[in-house]
Amino acid sequence: MSSLLVKPAGPLSGDVQAFGAKNAVLKQMAACLLATGEHRLTNVPAISDVAVMSRLLEAVGCSVSSHEHALRIVVPEAAELKPIAPAHLFEAMRASIVVLGPLLARCGEAHMALPGGDDFGQRPINFHTDGLTAMGAVFDNDRGSIRATTTRPRLRATRITLEYPSHTATDNLLMACVLADGRSVIDNAAREPEVEDLGRQLIAMGARIEGLGTSRLTIDGVVALSPTEHEVIPDRVVAATYLAAGLITGGAIRVVDARADHMEMLLRKIDAMGGVVDVSGPGIVVRGPKRLRGCDVATLPYPGVATDYKPLITTMLAIADGVSVVSENLFVGRFRYVDELVRLGANITTEGHHAMIRGVDHFVGTTVRATDIRAAAALVLAGLVADGATTVDGFEHVERGYDDFATRLISLGARIERSR
Repeated sequence: MSSLLVKPAGPLSGDVQAFGAKNAVLKQMAACLLATGEHRLTNVPAISDVAVMSRLLEAVGCSVSSHEHALRIVVPEAAELKPIAPAHLFEAMRASIVVLGPLLARCGEAHMALPGGDDFGQRPINFHTDGLTAMGAVFDNDRGSIRATTTRPRLRATRITLEYPSHTATDNLLMACVLADGRSVIDNAAREPEVEDLGRQLIAMGARIEGLGTSRLTIDGVVALSPTEHEVIPDRVVAATYLAAGLITGGAIRVVDARADHMEMLLRKIDAMGGVVDVSGPGIVVRGPKRLRGCDVATLPYPGVATDYKPLITTMLAIADGVSVVSENLFVGRFRYVDELVRLGANITTEGHHAMIRGVDHFVGTTVRATDIRAAAALVLAGLVADGATTVDGFEHVERGYDDFATRLISLGARIERSR
């Protein structure tokens, strides 16, 4: 476990870069499995999840190298791919499930451990397996692993209606459909910018996809794809974290590569909290007031407020003026960081999927422990405005999704020290 010591330093200010989206690049790395040859991804964040996915791709037979926020991935012929990898690589992150669709499409089989990742309650994989079953895959699962084979040389096209617009299931099924035999339709598909970005990569590889950015995707399967070069879109959650650092400290921060069109609902909530948003120039600039004001927030599938924003929003509202209600409509276990905010002096009570937040004037520094990526980032933000020093244990979670987070905050004026 690693720790971060955070001390108050007043308003943060300056420019910072978010780099590529974790929730896009991991799926785009998996998409490279769909075509033999040399692929190149640019604007890739230097995060530990990318390193894990790189090792997973190497384990199934690919060559992966990185240089200055770019990845070179060389994929062998389908017959040379090994549709199995060590269990610890699948267990290290939730996104490992997205190699399932590409491996079935290219190799006709896959054997993998159940995916791991952040612990915010149960996140079943049946949306993935049900859709792939409808395409002709046969699953033989036990409590710890997934074994799948196809009954024909190519997966068969079909119509899939997702019970819930799952981001990762949409990605996985989309990648399977691009090499399927015939026309597939995915209804109630996720609409996130990261799904759309994956679709653009696949189209550049030769896939035939219509409806990107909508809840219905139509895919005409092709026999083969070709490698391509693709620039990963900026990470809207990382951008939101730096914007929150400016808001909570009463500073002014510009995220130079942030996309306002990907963050419209969040920017509305920032306005409701009293922050000033400027999108007239490159990126997004926010200026925080002397004290934020309370507002109500509910997480919803895109284009609603993302669940990954919620720990950041909750932390800001915990020292805002007034009473706020935050409702979590996606993951049942995603209030686990609240106890740590309470240790810092926050006045928050939870019931079911709601949190009642009564804003306090300040936090008091102490030792807190992070249990997931966004909670870790949120606790660091709380430490920026706490009286005295705050030690955030479990800081290694941040490294899964943030490119050199501590150094970038220090560049904005934060007082942070890293320890192990």
